[in-house]
Amino acid sequence: MINSVCIVGCGWFGLPLAKALEARGVKVYGSKRVQSEVLSLKEQGINGFRLDLDNDTQLIQDKAEIAEALAADCIVINIPPGLRKAPQAYLQRLTKLKQLMVANRYQKLIFVSTTGVYPQADKILAEADACAHSEISEKLLQAEAMFAELENSIIVRFAGLVGPKRHPGRFLAGKKDLSSASGAVNLVHLNDCILAVSALLFNRVSSDVYNVCAPVHPTRQAFYTYAAKALGFSEPQFLDDGLITESKAEGSINKVAKVSGKQISSERLCSELDFEFQFSDPIDMLLAC
Repeated sequence: MINSVCIVGCGWFGLPLAKALEARGVKVYGSKRVQSEVLSLKEQGINGFRLDLDNDTQLIQDKAEIAEALAADCIVINIPPGLRKAPQAYLQRLTKLKQLMVANRYQKLIFVSTTGVYPQADKILAEADACAHSEISEKLLQAEAMFAELENSIIVRFAGLVGPKRHPGRFLAGKKDLSSASGAVNLVHLNDCILAVSALLFNRVSSDVYNVCAPVHPTRQAFYTYAAKALGFSEPQFLDDGLITESKAEGSINKVAKVSGKQISSERLCSELDFEFQFSDPIDMLLAC
């Protein structure tokens, strides 16, 4: 039985997950790097604790509090990679975290990764298709491997995240000469991320890696045009790649255009856990952003 969960990285995804788990009667520990944000967590009913993996002094000073939090029944590791800004820091932080966790045995260890581990291939991609196709993807896979070897570990790969304060209408609005007009959109809503991680925590699972991506993949041109319009922004302008066959019916959005590029599959999650997405189509996510 799961009575407590530690969430390392209690931010845009971690905090709503923490609240969802608290609502189920689970004691939740949540980490933040700054003490003022720790206090904010506590005000919201979360057992906040400070964890700054770049600050050895803090790790020593707060050793007892950190150890108590990390000793929860389960742990969810949700540290943003930030690989473009500091490519080496991510793995260094995870190495320190793993060292702090060494004394614990978890009922479930969930490591949050991304679908950035998949190459740009013109096909449907499942969990086994991950490969080191770039420097960033190589580091992402190294990070996964650090925790995949631990007992009861599950790697969760989120597609592009949308939700409150992350409306995709802002992503490409007003931009011109954009490529990959027919490229597939691979997104997932925050609510489905919470539902998926909760399902993996509280149910028996058969596999150790799961994609979490909405099963419907509209084209980039269709989706981002619609998303920009939804916010009243200027439409993005795409180069014609010769593959768009959109319906021009009034009030409709392209759901019949020929889609190209990689399409991330969540079939394993859906079939093994009987999981149903709350937002299976990115178009429907726009009303909940």
